Formats: sequence, C-alpha cells, structure tokens
Amino acid sequence: MKNIIIVLALLTSVNSFASQELATAKGCLGCHAIDNKVVGPAYRDVAKKYSGDKTAEDKLVQKVLHGGSGVWGAVPMPGGMVTEAESKTLVKWILGMKK
Repeated sequence: MKNIIIVLALLTSVNSFASQELATAKGCLGCHAIDNKVVGPAYRDVAKKYSGDKTAEDKLVQKVLHGGSGVWGAVPMPGGMVTEAESKTLVKWILGMKK
C-alpha cells in the first residue's frame, strides 16, 4: 500500500511539473502566475472561482483555445496558442490548484 501511495504521489508531481512546463513553453506564465495576479488572474484564483462548477473544465478549455475577456477584467486573453489536448492538460492542472 505504501508503494502505491508513493507511486501516485510521484505521478502527480510529474504531471504537475509537466503542466507547469507546458504553461511556460506556451507563454501562459507571461500573463499568469500561480499565486498572484499579473495581467490575468492567478491560477489559484481561477481554480477557486470555478470550484464546484461541473461545466468549468469544458468552458475553460474553450477559453484557452479561443481566448476571452470580461470575466477577470478588460484585458483580453488571446487564443490559438495551444492545441485542444494541451488546453485540456492546462485546465486540469489549473483547476487542481483549488486548495
């Protein structure tokens, strides 16, 4: 049992690290940070806002893909910088920060 917990913890850490690398590679961290607002909202604030919203993942995947504005302020977020699979990976990573 202890080995299973260790493996799951390692997989979670690798997945989290990989998603942060993806966010860096795609330029997301130029406008967002994990814990504080930059141009766009902090990822933890996004996770908190959408916590409990069962439609959040699908909505946010579309926003990351196509861009959006107005929810967090007047500055628009550009879209078209990631694939749909990358968008899903990033959104799952962000929504996992609700703690």
